[in-house]
Amino acid sequence: MTNIFDYELPELDKENFTTLLQKQNIEIKRIVSNTLKTPQTFIEARDEWVVVLKGCAKLEINGIVHKLKSGDLLFIAANTKHTLLKTKKVVVWLSVYIG
Repeated sequence: MTNIFDYELPELDKENFTTLLQKQNIEIKRIVSNTLKTPQTFIEARDEWVVVLKGCAKLEINGIVHKLKSGDLLFIAANTKHTLLKTKKVVVWLSVYIG
């Protein structure tokens, strides 16, 4: 049995990505962000659905800044540029990639 909150903390201003499940066209990852101050930009070839399990973050998509906190959900369409602007301390995400 695995617990979503059993993780190693990455260095400050870094993230760890752990694949929890991969089956056919779905991949589920736990992402742990540690006090990010350096913006990180991503473009995924797949649709992505994320939920913040712990913490707070600011994510920019198409010029709109989303202030996310525990429990907030967000869908990011495939090939959409998105930038994680910063996190407040440690953020634990659950990310589901589809396609």
